[in-house]
Amino acid sequence: MKAFLGSMTGRVFITLLLGILLTATLTQLVSDLERQRLIEQQRDQHLLERAEQLVMATEIVPTSARSVYLSVANRPGLRLEVAAPQPLAEPPTWFARSLAARLGDGYRITSTGLRPASCDMPHQQTVLYGLIRTQWKGACEALNVRLRDGEELRLSVLPPRSAITGPETDYRTVISLFLVSIGVLAYLVARMTTRPLKVLARAAQDLGHDINRAPLALTGASEIRQASAAFNAMQARIRQYIFQRTQMLAAITHDLQTPLTRMRLRLEKVGDVELQERLVGDLSAMQEMVREGLVLARSMDTTENMHMLDLDSLLEAVCADAVDAGQQVELKGHAGIAMLGRPLDLRRCLGNLIDNAVKYGRNARVCVERMNGAARVRIRDSGPGIPAGEMARVFDPFYRVETSRSRESGGTGLGLTIARNIAEQHGGSIALANHPEGGLEVTLVLPEYYPNK
Repeated sequence: MKAFLGSMTGRVFITLLLGILLTATLTQLVSDLERQRLIEQQRDQHLLERAEQLVMATEIVPTSARSVYLSVANRPGLRLEVAAPQPLAEPPTWFARSLAARLGDGYRITSTGLRPASCDMPHQQTVLYGLIRTQWKGACEALNVRLRDGEELRLSVLPPRSAITGPETDYRTVISLFLVSIGVLAYLVARMTTRPLKVLARAAQDLGHDINRAPLALTGASEIRQASAAFNAMQARIRQYIFQRTQMLAAITHDLQTPLTRMRLRLEKVGDVELQERLVGDLSAMQEMVREGLVLARSMDTTENMHMLDLDSLLEAVCADAVDAGQQVELKGHAGIAMLGRPLDLRRCLGNLIDNAVKYGRNARVCVERMNGAARVRIRDSGPGIPAGEMARVFDPFYRVETSRSRESGGTGLGLTIARNIAEQHGGSIALANHPEGGLEVTLVLPEYYPNK
């Protein structure tokens, strides 16, 4: 849940959900309050019409029978009775003015200072799915009514017996459906909004592993199509840059071979044997650096096709070649994985790791195993290890740990860089750690399945 809320989808979802909830709540509240206002107005108008009819009908009834008639004619919400006038209240209320205007001349309608006892009782109504209660604000008062024949009556306008809410409603069901519908809508909008961003993010991540991946499809909104087109153009420029750099290094390497060969031939004519050996060693180191530089450039090129290969067979072949070359290499374990990969690149990656172990640690103990759909290859040597502060820097091109890996041991400082590039091209990783029992342990993890393969 924490990861979801921290993602772009989660943030957009929460923002939309809160915005929709706030908007819907305010809209529903305003709608309910307006509905109640209209109900109150309609009821007041209805009571006004009934009061007019009741007063005029009472005047027709003989004076002696008016009390009996009113006991039968009165209905809930309106009560007319024969009574002495009450003290006046100024100014007259809206209901008193409206009733006087309807009855016309000859009648006297005045507001009293006394209110019916029921006006002070709570008459609440529910709004916003029953979550909020409001007080009834319709007409509730007592009026003095004097008929044209001079008789005094008292008209009491009373509140409704209960809140006018319409049919009984299960608000829990309504609220649940309301929240679920809003949540689903917000989630769909969040997914629709962030999906193109996820596609771009995944494409950017995959670009680091496969520069030759297929370009993004130009679909969706105009802004997304524009961003996808810019991404495709960037990928094309990077691919062209890498190709040109590889071609340039290949040309330089080819052109250097002739003068380096001539230099080697001329060095054989040097009379000083010790000087000759030093110069030949420097020349060999120069040739090795040129060759490794070209290999490093090519390790970032993924034009080689993927093939199904048996990792165990590949490891056996690499270790056998190392043993044939006089290196102390031991292989244990079995991965049992047939995976897609570039055979030449993986052979170079494993060969570099084993060569490093033998070169700087005298021997290499290789252990391979299968775990969670991936193969883990551990290569341990018997050397002095690497200081913790140097672990990350040894992957930098041409970087060497001088304390334990001197120039006398040979190498150009590109082996681990090339190996890591190849591993990442296959969706894998390389980690270094000093073993508790001594020596450096290199762990190579290669997944059985990788989306870019």
